[in-house]
Amino acid sequence: MTSPLISIIIPVWREETVINEALSHIYEIVSSLPIEIIVVDSAPDRSTLKVIADDGVKKVTAQKSRALQMNAGTRHATGNILLFLHADTRLPQNGLRQICKLLEGREIAGGAFDLSIDSPRTAFRVIAWAASKRSRWTRIPYGDQALFIRRSVFEETGGYPEIPIMEDVALMRRLKREKRRIGFISEPVLTSARRWEKEGIVFGTLRNWALISLYTLGVSPTRLACFYR
Repeated sequence: MTSPLISIIIPVWREETVINEALSHIYEIVSSLPIEIIVVDSAPDRSTLKVIADDGVKKVTAQKSRALQMNAGTRHATGNILLFLHADTRLPQNGLRQICKLLEGREIAGGAFDLSIDSPRTAFRVIAWAASKRSRWTRIPYGDQALFIRRSVFEETGGYPEIPIMEDVALMRRLKREKRRIGFISEPVLTSARRWEKEGIVFGTLRNWALISLYTLGVSPTRLACFYR
């Protein structure tokens, strides 16, 4: 059976120092699976797109908003499966094949990977463990877990809500409301610890908990975006 084409959409903002490494890692694990890679840059000078060495990558521009970027990338995608990948997140060795296997049947609409963080510190292992358990319990994974979804389902649900923050949570909540099944892959993605290290583990974790709690209570994403900044 022919494997479905996977469109890997990478939203970026000032990721010129890591983008070529991210692309190289994808090619290392792709094996014979058919894929396309779409990088969507929202920086005014398109600094990330300028340093991409691979001419086979689709280069797209969009306004600064992860939701706008990912929706823009989807409009240029031709794959049956959409995979939204952060530039500082690495898929496991068999990650792409596991996505295809999970979506072989029609009962699963989309899903995500469990999370691991690229640091030996115990605090990060606890954060990653808790994030994976939370997402499985709530069936609402976050963007740094490499969300993937059938293109047909993405289009039926209207894509990412074009809000300034919490677009990944909003999309997953919509899938839940529509009784669509969300699956998980236990082999985790590896995401960079740079955001926590820059902000501080305690502050970054508490801030994230506060944001999701306030969003769940109905605070608008516009107000939350101001708080996040």
